[in-house]
Amino acid sequence: MSRMAARQTDGNREPVTGSRRAAIGLAEASGATQPRAGCSGYRFPATVYRLSRGFTLLEVLMAVMLLALLLAGAYGGIRTSIRAMHSGELMIERIDRVRTVQEFLRHQLSRIMPLAYDQTPNGSFVFEGDRGLMRFVAPMPGYLSHGGPYVQTLALTRGDGGMRLVFSGAMLNGFDVKEEKAAERDPVVLIDHIREGAFAYRRIDEQGELGPWTDSWDDPSLTPLMIQISLVMQSGERVDWPTLAVPLMLDSGATRIQAAAPKLIPNPGGVVR
Repeated sequence: MSRMAARQTDGNREPVTGSRRAAIGLAEASGATQPRAGCSGYRFPATVYRLSRGFTLLEVLMAVMLLALLLAGAYGGIRTSIRAMHSGELMIERIDRVRTVQEFLRHQLSRIMPLAYDQTPNGSFVFEGDRGLMRFVAPMPGYLSHGGPYVQTLALTRGDGGMRLVFSGAMLNGFDVKEEKAAERDPVVLIDHIREGAFAYRRIDEQGELGPWTDSWDDPSLTPLMIQISLVMQSGERVDWPTLAVPLMLDSGATRIQAAAPKLIPNPGGVVR
């Protein structure tokens, strides 16, 4: 029989409120038994009490722990992705720098000019070089100079993170090695974190043959035919320096080569001798 929503009471029955009416409906749906004689209200089965008691403290703690583990895993994955991205950016930047430095050196070394930057009683200094330093005269790029030839120096020096390749330049006009004229700009570190490096030079001998590479230049009045820069980067850099070998466009020793080269003089009979 249907129960009225209005608040009705009889001699032995308690008023039916909204919450009690909802509990009674839940009890009927779950198979609750009718009230016993002399007892007011309904007797609810154990299932209803289990449904209404909520979560235990252990269940809440386990849920919080699982959530914390998921958040920690997500945070670790994000940090790993960020580190990989930064490492990739640094490697790309390092490779670009190596390529830029090689292009700059190739441009400067190939345009070495046979101009003297120092005069001594023994002769003039056109090119000076050994295993760790070279000095020469060449034009500078327009964005780095005021025009005209510059005395340029490349040197391998010691730094905090290993050896460094340092470049400096000063105008040829008024240059004096003894006074150690300061460059217009501070020396520039082209590349650092070098484990070892060396400069090498090549010439054509008086017989017109191409000579071997040597790490010292003993004739400062002449420029070499080719210049080589070999660097070995530190293992942590994860980037290699390709050996740079640059031929010069102008060779002050060309006259000596021409004098040593055999001459082909045709005789009247048309035979070359």
